[in-house]
Amino acid sequence: MPNTKQSLLKDLDHLYDGLGANPIRVFDAEANKIDGVVKLTLGEPDFNVPEHIKQAAIDSINNNESHYGPSNGWPKLRQAATHFLKDRYALDYDPDSELVVTVGATEGLHACLDTLLNPGDKVLMPSPTFSLYDQLIRINGAEPVYINTAATDFVLTPEQLEAALAQEGPRVKAILLNFPSNPTGVTYSKAQVEAIAKVVAKTDIAVISDEIYSELTYGSTHYSFAKALPEQTLLINGVSKSHAMTGWRIGIIAGPAELMKRVMLAHAFDVTVASNPAMAGATEAFATEAGRQDSLAMKAEYIKRRDYVVAEMRDMGFTIPEPTGAFYVFAKIPAGCIQDDQEFCYDLLRKNKLAVIAGGGFGPGGEAHIRVSYAASMATLQEAMKRLRAYVTANQSTHK
Repeated sequence: MPNTKQSLLKDLDHLYDGLGANPIRVFDAEANKIDGVVKLTLGEPDFNVPEHIKQAAIDSINNNESHYGPSNGWPKLRQAATHFLKDRYALDYDPDSELVVTVGATEGLHACLDTLLNPGDKVLMPSPTFSLYDQLIRINGAEPVYINTAATDFVLTPEQLEAALAQEGPRVKAILLNFPSNPTGVTYSKAQVEAIAKVVAKTDIAVISDEIYSELTYGSTHYSFAKALPEQTLLINGVSKSHAMTGWRIGIIAGPAELMKRVMLAHAFDVTVASNPAMAGATEAFATEAGRQDSLAMKAEYIKRRDYVVAEMRDMGFTIPEPTGAFYVFAKIPAGCIQDDQEFCYDLLRKNKLAVIAGGGFGPGGEAHIRVSYAASMATLQEAMKRLRAYVTANQSTHK
């Protein structure tokens, strides 16, 4: 194998120095080495893609839809996506000038950040938050600024945002929100969204609102940040979580036309266009009543799983904010157990063959917490809770 010339690597350091692999993926890979492990690690729905969606993709292949589509996505998919946003969240977007189809939400985030950021800019993020955001911001030469929300039940308050804006000054270019939240499972009420929007409206910063879990809210209707402040918001959504289509890689970005012109260019330069069979499947998911019923059926199962896991873990002594969306439990490690969250997770993996994710990797406020994904069958969750209870009981006895 040839060796890379060291002078070439040195020239690349200016953007990628200090970046590393996603810690969630790193730990998950370690867990895969253990025979008999039970994993509650990845944000990966355990459901199969619904049959009618798979058939739409098969039909696309059989109909020889094998040539380049428009870089912003098939017109019928863009129309289906704008209908979805209108139907679910009362959002009005023009399918031609205000929405683009992306290769998953991650590429959508990359296109938004590419558009907005220059080296030296800052991006505010309520924390704990999804670990990938930090890396995407740094790749653009900008600086992520965390706002620790642990003291406010993991919901950003207007006061916290105002303080951060005052402290960080004019270099703040954007705020990156994620709700329902990965990793906390917490979401925002309409009143909470509108209160934050009032603060942002006094500025000229952009909002990137990652709402990929919007169809998975429990006990309330999701209220989009784009509804409160459409003129400053780039909205991220897609079918990965709502329809168990993570591997199909279809996301959407919607926003003001003038800003979307630039976002569409960034997207086109990055990937050209999403794949045709995946767009056919996403059109079926967004446009049909069957697609609507798919997400509702999955949501009903997630609620059962959430209720079971939360009750079990609280009984073990974990402190958990009520998860009102997504499929995660973000739990404070009980007193008497190892409080270093990474050490806790590796010890649990080694001794009881159960894999969960350390909370500190999601930023300030995540320390001494673990993230548990309940996107797994009830049988898997029951075995996981059995192993977790055995570990906590033994751990607390050891550390008395």
